[in-house]
Amino acid sequence: METLYQLLISIKTDPSVGRWLGFAPDWGLRAVAIVVSVVLILAVFLTLFAFLTWVERKTLGRIQNRLGPNRVGPIGLFQPIADGLKILLKEDIIPRGADALCHFLAPVLFLTVSLMLFAVLPIGRGLIAVDLNIGILFVFAVGAASVLALFMGGWASRNKFSLLGAMRSVAQIVSYEVPTVLAAVVVLMAVSAAGKQGVGSLSTVSIVEAQAGGQMNASGWFIFQPWGLVGFILFFIGTLAESARTPFDLPEAESEIVAGYHTEYSGFKFALFQMGEYLVMIAMSGFTVTMFLGGYLGPGVDMPRIGWLLSIFWFLAKLSIMIFLVILARGTWPRVRVDQLMGFAWKLLLPMALVNIVAFGFWFYLGSGARGWFASATVLVVAFALLTRGGASTRLGKRTYRYSN
Repeated sequence: METLYQLLISIKTDPSVGRWLGFAPDWGLRAVAIVVSVVLILAVFLTLFAFLTWVERKTLGRIQNRLGPNRVGPIGLFQPIADGLKILLKEDIIPRGADALCHFLAPVLFLTVSLMLFAVLPIGRGLIAVDLNIGILFVFAVGAASVLALFMGGWASRNKFSLLGAMRSVAQIVSYEVPTVLAAVVVLMAVSAAGKQGVGSLSTVSIVEAQAGGQMNASGWFIFQPWGLVGFILFFIGTLAESARTPFDLPEAESEIVAGYHTEYSGFKFALFQMGEYLVMIAMSGFTVTMFLGGYLGPGVDMPRIGWLLSIFWFLAKLSIMIFLVILARGTWPRVRVDQLMGFAWKLLLPMALVNIVAFGFWFYLGSGARGWFASATVLVVAFALLTRGGASTRLGKRTYRYSN
């Protein structure tokens, strides 16, 4: 598999066409490859963000038995353009007594962090901005940095509801980061055990290539193993919580704290927060596809001429399915309480993530055949039954409120 940089180098060294690039230094070709990849990725995903707002509102309308956007353009397709123009023309208001600098920097930092996630997301064969050998570590490090931006926005607003939403976001993201990272550990263990390209690497491209082979380039996807399916579910739930999507949208719960950390934001700053949230959701859905659904792998991706185009198609198709699941969760699940949110992370997701690592060990040492598959599945089923038995058998009683004197 060639990256864009390697493709430019091969063209440079080709005597038939090398005269066009023969004068260019290698660092210049690397810079061109990065710029082209970044521009292409930004063009695709920023366009996808604008269109996704329409798709989500239409889907939620169908779920809730209403039409959704249907006034601006055919079937409401121009509604994102109208919304963008409206929010750009709205007045930017900074509360009296707020920290103006932090109030401005918070949405900018949040959007910057969101865009950085796409740097290591492979959306096709050779189509990745930077193939870092610590790609997954980079993803989690950058994702954790979003906590700072959200807390800055809530603290700088000088509003108790904003501060409460910011504190919720910190508690939620930090709590769900733990099981999410542990869910990814089994993927990294599987890459090391696969004995293929990038053994022991944290590169996102290596993770995709470790799932290559099998029937139609699909049977090797990690989701088809018991530990992979459980890891996929844990990672998907964790990404929902980290991107503050329903049913984990407590940091901006409008029924309790107005709008959470961005209560005091309007105009373009508010738009930056909304854009950042959508981009985080798209990026984390893309990393879910990369780690468990084979990334850009699929039938025909090894074809010499159109394989790279098919790889982009398969990645976007899988990404669309993941985004639809996120939207479906928003339209069907109610918001959980704060105590339910934290209890779910620490009492169920974290133990299951640890058990999943043990289940992978059974699968690895007993072989990837029927015996290893059955042993791994048995460990996971028994652990889930034991962890949920107590919660299911506990009846909810009447709450008793006690106040201090």
